[in-house]
Amino acid sequence: MTKQISPVDLNKILITPENKCSFCKTSFCCTYITQPIETPHSKADYINLLWQVSHEHVSIFKDDHGWFLLVEGKCTHLQPGGRCGIYESRPHACRKHSNDYCEFDAPLESGFKLYFPTYDSLLAHCKKKFKNWGNAKKKKTKQKGKK
Repeated sequence: MTKQISPVDLNKILITPENKCSFCKTSFCCTYITQPIETPHSKADYINLLWQVSHEHVSIFKDDHGWFLLVEGKCTHLQPGGRCGIYESRPHACRKHSNDYCEFDAPLESGFKLYFPTYDSLLAHCKKKFKNWGNAKKKKTKQKGKK
């Protein structure tokens, strides 16, 4: 039988990095990964990003540190109650993760300067960034019999 935990008034408790994880009930930091990506400059770069964001659970954001691919997916080692099932041998990325300021303090999106959760949202950005986005280049062709 699972023991019920009484609600805690977080306004009366000093939350520190040492105890913060014990109050976090969502383990949000274990439900996604981010990968840095090159800053897109060209139409070709954005065409590639459109392909990436076309996949389920994939979005793209830009923050103070650069551009990132965000892939939503719960860690397979996350246990009921939010504990890590391999804590002692967890990967290096998990070991170096700091909770000094994390999703417990503010939503992940609060630091985004740009956020593209869907193909359509990124496409709208592309059309603003590149005024001729939807215009195909017209090839000049010679008509037969004319110079």
